[in-house]
Amino acid sequence: MKPFDYVRPATIAEAVTAAAQPGATYLAAGTNLLDLMKGGVSRPDRLVDVTHLKGLDRIEHLADGSVRIGALVRNADLAHDTAFAKAYPAIAEALLSGASAQLRNAATVGGNLLQRTRCAYFYDPASRCNRREAGSGCDARAGGNRLHAVLGWSEGCIATHPSDFCVPLVALDAIVEIEGKSGRRELPLDALHRLPDTTPERETALEPGDLIVAVRLPATARDFAGHARYLKVRERTSYAFAVVSAAAALRIESGKISEARLALGGVAAKPWRTRAAEAVLKGAAPEPSAFREAAQAALADAKPSGDNAFKIELARRIVVCALTLAAAGTPARIPALPASPFASGALHA
Repeated sequence: MKPFDYVRPATIAEAVTAAAQPGATYLAAGTNLLDLMKGGVSRPDRLVDVTHLKGLDRIEHLADGSVRIGALVRNADLAHDTAFAKAYPAIAEALLSGASAQLRNAATVGGNLLQRTRCAYFYDPASRCNRREAGSGCDARAGGNRLHAVLGWSEGCIATHPSDFCVPLVALDAIVEIEGKSGRRELPLDALHRLPDTTPERETALEPGDLIVAVRLPATARDFAGHARYLKVRERTSYAFAVVSAAAALRIESGKISEARLALGGVAAKPWRTRAAEAVLKGAAPEPSAFREAAQAALADAKPSGDNAFKIELARRIVVCALTLAAAGTPARIPALPASPFASGALHA
């Protein structure tokens, strides 16, 4: 591992200043970063440890009905917060679908938003990867690419974003609070992650030194609590990233869908909000025909980036399944994943 400086600032302002230096990066739980450093994929000159900064580990249910989640809140703590899980069940379900229990106990909300792609070529320093080294090429284009992107990809990069957590967050209009050199600002989560285009090395809209301090969900996100689900297809039930996933949330009034939210995971370099499908669903009866039409709209622009055409049909099917489950109503207890060895011990919502 390359030698690096380690700093432990006392305040957020000091952290931003320290991380704005070239070659610096933030360290929180390190569940992704340390693996990257050990493999020689990430070689920072300085680690800025933010784990002890005060005020970033709180879940705050605000008077206006919104909720503010500090960047250092642990994934497991958020998923098992009873009030949060009741108001935002699809997000709790997504959190519990991700990683292992050990990782969820360590990983943080801010780190989850910024985790790097799991593309094997990105993790292999001997491979060409435009995301790891700008202008070097993309070996995934002609390599093992059955799990790569089918939406929003470019010739320069076909990697996908791995987060489960971000998918329902995007669907429910989450806002990211960022502290930077010019002070605090807010950004819709949908605008945080960038599509690769010609600059795949720029993965987010963050600038040097920018620190995510919180994620906020608007009060309107609670309106979907009665009909919201997250569904994930993965290659093994014990511990794996999504092949495809979907977050579906509906408001159903007088037998019609008055408002719909839908986002996909595992299909693009960012969690993929599909507003065209939401428009199809608005005003429709919550029936299979509407769900199939929405699935067609959601994947209308999809195209294979290699040996992964199956993901398009798989994504259509998971959209229909997620919408069907959401229409049936949010269960009182979060069910285990299909075929999970923990199926007899469903987790409490």
